[in-house]
Amino acid sequence: MLLSLATQEGIIAAEHIPADSPLALRGMTVSYGEKPAVFSVDMTIQEGAMTAIIGPNGAGKSTLLKAALGVVKPLAGHVTVFGQSLKSQRHRIAYVPQRASVDWDFPTRVLDVVLMGLYRELGLLRRVRRAHVEKAMSSLDRVGMTDFADRQIGQLSGGQQQRVFLARALAQSADLYLLDEPFAGVDAATEKAIISVLKSIKDEGKTVVSVHHDLATVRDYFDHVFLINTRKVAEGTVGEAFTEVNLHKAYGGRLATAQMDQLNLAAI
Repeated sequence: MLLSLATQEGIIAAEHIPADSPLALRGMTVSYGEKPAVFSVDMTIQEGAMTAIIGPNGAGKSTLLKAALGVVKPLAGHVTVFGQSLKSQRHRIAYVPQRASVDWDFPTRVLDVVLMGLYRELGLLRRVRRAHVEKAMSSLDRVGMTDFADRQIGQLSGGQQQRVFLARALAQSADLYLLDEPFAGVDAATEKAIISVLKSIKDEGKTVVSVHHDLATVRDYFDHVFLINTRKVAEGTVGEAFTEVNLHKAYGGRLATAQMDQLNLAAI
């Protein structure tokens, strides 16, 4: 019954997707067992903005992002990218996965990792030309990693590895950037560098969507928020949706008093 309802809602809602939205989900339902990880979620991302997907642990944040990319298969739901199918617009999307999900022992150089972002340009023969190397080096320069181009990726610190994966995304020259907790486990200098690059991407008219866990930095880093706890709780501008009422709806008793005090100080 629940799955049937989710499917029906997705079909109905799909008729009301804004054509100019870089990413829109309707009726998205994903389950890894009997209990849905994401249930009948509608989400509409605003073009040229930075949007944070926030919610407690196990709320379905990363699952929602993977479903939007087609990495996990939903039980029900509809995805459009710039008003068209995901398949036809996939080349306009760059994805930065969680660092913990990557096999960092794979023997490859930093430069080669970034060149992977150019696989569409390299063609079937994967022939790397000077222009490709220059583009990859330019992307490394934007994240402050040009001096590490010949270093093995496994020899880098966690923050450095995250910068390299961001450089790979930059090399794709995408219009929509999806990031899964890019600040998790990185040092303060790396976080500052990453947010600076993401804001520069937004200034270029690109769209950034990031799963985010640090509530204290939401107001400083993002324009829009999407709150989720299996179901959608709220979405909108930070001023409209990032409220104490909505946070308590999303987090419930898990939103500690200390966190609220930190948020209140950040708002001053």
